[in-house]
Amino acid sequence: MAKVDKKELGKGIRALLGNVDQRNPSIPAVEEESATPVSQIPVSAIEINPFQPRNQFDEDALKELAESIVTFGLIQPVTLRKLDGKTYQLIAGERRLRAAKLAGLESIPAFIREANDQEMLEMALVENIQRQELNAVEVAISYQRLVDECQLTHESLSDRIGKNRSTVTNYIRLLKLPPVVQQAIKTGRISMGHARSLLSIQNQEAQLLALKRILEDDLSVRATEKLVREFSKPEKSRLIIRKPNLPPAYQHTVDHLSKELGTKVEMKRKNSGKGTLTFHFESDEDLNEILDYFESN
Repeated sequence: MAKVDKKELGKGIRALLGNVDQRNPSIPAVEEESATPVSQIPVSAIEINPFQPRNQFDEDALKELAESIVTFGLIQPVTLRKLDGKTYQLIAGERRLRAAKLAGLESIPAFIREANDQEMLEMALVENIQRQELNAVEVAISYQRLVDECQLTHESLSDRIGKNRSTVTNYIRLLKLPPVVQQAIKTGRISMGHARSLLSIQNQEAQLLALKRILEDDLSVRATEKLVREFSKPEKSRLIIRKPNLPPAYQHTVDHLSKELGTKVEMKRKNSGKGTLTFHFESDEDLNEILDYFESN
């Protein structure tokens, strides 16, 4: 699984917040934050950041952090912005805040900064990229949000996060892959190198067939590139069985379920209305996730 270069991301957040400083001189530079006075803020006065790009946190890891906080206290302050006289909104540090609540703390140390909504979003996304062990798809989603919600071009985004424009583009292109392929990236079953090779295949069904070969034969990235060249040959494309198209409403249902579950979903339907809906899974854990989804909805 491709890992995020923390040193490079570190330069990225400095570049981004450097731009923020130019827009608003009252915001202290991130390098100077350690010199900013730390305040003790009641946990009950802190609102969760609505721009937080991550909405899932490892419960076991949170419990471990909470136990550490009970023993040593919260060593690294969170970062907040003041909304009014008594209320604060989290900019960075939701994992620490959640763990502090588990540890039973009534107040926590915090840096107080000034930021408007767009600056909040930018800081939350880039802080998230810098501090978390993100997989390539999560990085891609964060980049896409910066592009869409902050009206940035790939060029301007690359300047802000300290990466080449081609790197930004390559990550964002991963979001064009089928949900099943994206899930394989998230779970570490294939690397970003594998995924980039699959992007060279234009047909989505061929991408899924290639993914199956990669997983079954444990192919390296180099072997995957060779496989992709085979799939790109016209005679190979003709061997792919074309399935009858479903009516748009049914295809939308299949696509929605596939995205929600992170697995391949197939529907066969006759003109009479009869048919079958098939969910694919690779392990008992995958099956349990599918069952949990339907039990909770």
